Amino acid sequence: MPHSLVLNLLPKCSIIPQFLTGRHLHALFLTLVSSVDRELGDRLHDSSADKAFTISPLQVKLNHTSRNKISDHTLQWEHEKPIPAGTTCWWRISLLDDTLFSKLTQLWLNLNPTHSWHLGPADLYITSILGTPESRQPWASAATYTQLYEQASDSERQIAFSFCTPTNFRQGHFDTALPTRECVFNSLLQRWNKYSGISLEPNLTEVIFPSFFNIRTAITADSRSKFIGCVGEINYRILGNIDPLIIKQINALANFALYCGAGRKTTMGMGMIRRLNMTQC
Repeated sequence: MPHSLVLNLLPKCSIIPQFLTGRHLHALFLTLVSSVDRELGDRLHDSSADKAFTISPLQVKLNHTSRNKISDHTLQWEHEKPIPAGTTCWWRISLLDDTLFSKLTQLWLNLNPTHSWHLGPADLYITSILGTPESRQPWASAATYTQLYEQASDSERQIAFSFCTPTNFRQGHFDTALPTRECVFNSLLQRWNKYSGISLEPNLTEVIFPSFFNIRTAITADSRSKFIGCVGEINYRILGNIDPLIIKQINALANFALYCGAGRKTTMGMGMIRRLNMTQC
C-alpha cells in the first residue's frame, strides 16, 4: 500500500545549505528508520538494497518570485541561504510497500515532539505527520494498490503531470532530461509491477502522445556530482480506438506517480511528479 507522508518540521537552530542536499536528507531518513529497526536501516543503506521509498527536498514557504519556480506546482530543490531557526518546514516521505510502512509504525505512533533529530549539525523536531489528503497539502495521501487500480478512470484520455523537482531518466549508459512518454510511463510501470502485485500491460506507451508542455532544464549539484533534469508541466493524450482496460491502466499509473515519482534519484529528492486535475493546468 503506498503512503505519502508529510512531516512538519521545526529546526532548533539554522540549517546551512550544504546540509540540505538530497544526500543529507537521505541519511536523515535512514536515521529515522534505524531508530526503530537498526537491521532495516542498515539494509536500506546498502546501495544494492530494494529501496521502496522516496523523499522530497526540505520545503519552506516561498514567494512565487523564487528563481527555481516555473509554475506554482514546482518545489524548492536548492537553498542558497540557511534556513533560520524556528522556520516551519515540511518534508515528504513516500513508502511503496506495506512491509516498510509497518516496520515504521512505532515511529509514527510514538512520535515525541521534544525529541530532536540531526540534519548535519542542526537539530530539528518533528511536530506532526500528515498521512491523508488536505486541501493545503496535496502531497499527503494514502491508498491501496487495489484502490488506485479500481478507482482509475477507463474513459479519461487527458493526463497532466507536474515535474516538481528535477527529473532525469537513464537510457542505456547515459542520462536524459527529456520526459518522453516511454521514459515517464515505463518508469511508473516498472515500479507499479514491482510493488503492486497487479500486473499491467507491458506496451502502454504506444497510444500516449504529448499535447502540451511547459518545461525547462534544471540543474542541481553538490560536492560530489551534478544532476540535470527537467521541471514544469506536460499534458499527454490517449489517442485512437483504445480498449477501456488500457485507458484504465494508464490512468492508474498516472495516479500512482504521486507516490513513486519517476526517473533517477527519487530517494534523494529528485523525480517528484504528480498528476494535476485539468482545472489546475
